[in-house]
Amino acid sequence: MKPKHQRLILICSVLIGLGVSISLMLMAFKDTLVFFYTPSDLSHKKISGQQLIRIGGVVENQSLRQSGEKVCFKVADQNAAITISYHGILPDLFKEGQGVVVEGYLQDPQNFRATTVLAKHDEQYMPKEVADQLKATGRWRHVQ
Repeated sequence: MKPKHQRLILICSVLIGLGVSISLMLMAFKDTLVFFYTPSDLSHKKISGQQLIRIGGVVENQSLRQSGEKVCFKVADQNAAITISYHGILPDLFKEGQGVVVEGYLQDPQNFRATTVLAKHDEQYMPKEVADQLKATGRWRHVQ
């Protein structure tokens, strides 16, 4: 076999190996990817009930209902709200009127089953998408 053919075979095998490894990385990334939405986004998107997603917003005042470890509350942005059901212990920083990010599965357009609840960690925390939406509507208040 000529050296020219050996180089061609080597280049082709490297390209095939590279393509296979990139494909495997993309498939692994797709399985661990979690999308973030606001309650308003959910009305425009079609999301499967098996897809793990995150929803961010503010816990509505007087929406918290707790019975043992079963908790229901509403998360809202400026335009929409969604009811969250969660079974477990809420974080210490969780309270009404505060920012929250929940991770779980959409049961229907108005109900969400959370597997994880993440409460805000300081006074300036807010999901970027919610802050951008508040700025766009002119309701943004920067906390110093």
